Order: sequence, then structure tokens, then C-alpha cells
Amino acid sequence: MQQGARSDADVTWEDQQNINKFGRLNNRFRDLEDDIKIAKETNDNLEDASNELILTDEEEVRFQIGEVFAHVPKDEVENRIEQMKEVTSQKLEKLLEEKESVLAQMAELKKILYGKFKESINLEED
Repeated sequence: MQQGARSDADVTWEDQQNINKFGRLNNRFRDLEDDIKIAKETNDNLEDASNELILTDEEEVRFQIGEVFAHVPKDEVENRIEQMKEVTSQKLEKLLEEKESVLAQMAELKKILYGKFKESINLEED
């Protein structure tokens, strides 16, 4: 509650659970945004690597496996990059779906909490 703001509504155990749930969802939302940003950057980097691979004339290219670079046939690297792009795209898709779910749950909780407490509660980030 904001300082100085008074509310005629008492905070019940259920209200407190809803406030706590909103806080957890809000934290998860921020984590998801970070994860989505990383997944998008990874996708972009893999796309760039794929494009660079198309431009090369070499039959073997250096490919990082863990912390080591190895000389790998170009065809195998192309396949690995495509697999990595597919995995990353699927991960990004799942993250975006979860983000939408979290946003929907947060909107529902906002309706409930603002409906009861009106301006006595602040659920918006500054």
C-alpha cells in the first residue's frame, strides 16, 4: 500500500495470496523478458553464422564445440547450425507463449485487486 493512502477494505488472507501471486508473476515476467532477449540474440547470431557459412569456399571450417574449435566439414556445420536454430526457435516460441500466459494471469489479478482496493494499491512498475 502507498504511504498515506487509506483503504476502507480489509486485506484478507486471500487478498494477500493474490498480491503475493502477482509479485511472483511479475518477477517471472521480467525473467522471461530477459530469456526472450537472449534467445532472440542467439537466433540472430546463428542466422549470421549460417549466412557466413554460405559465403565461404572452404570444405572444412572451424566450429566451436564447447570451449574448443575443431575443423569440421562444411556440410556437417550447416546441419548443426540448422539444428541449433530449430532448437532455439522452439525455445523462443515456448518463452513467448509463457509470457502471454503470465500477462493474462497478471491482468486478471489486477482486475481483482484494483476492484477491491482501488487506488490504495499500486501494482504498476515505476
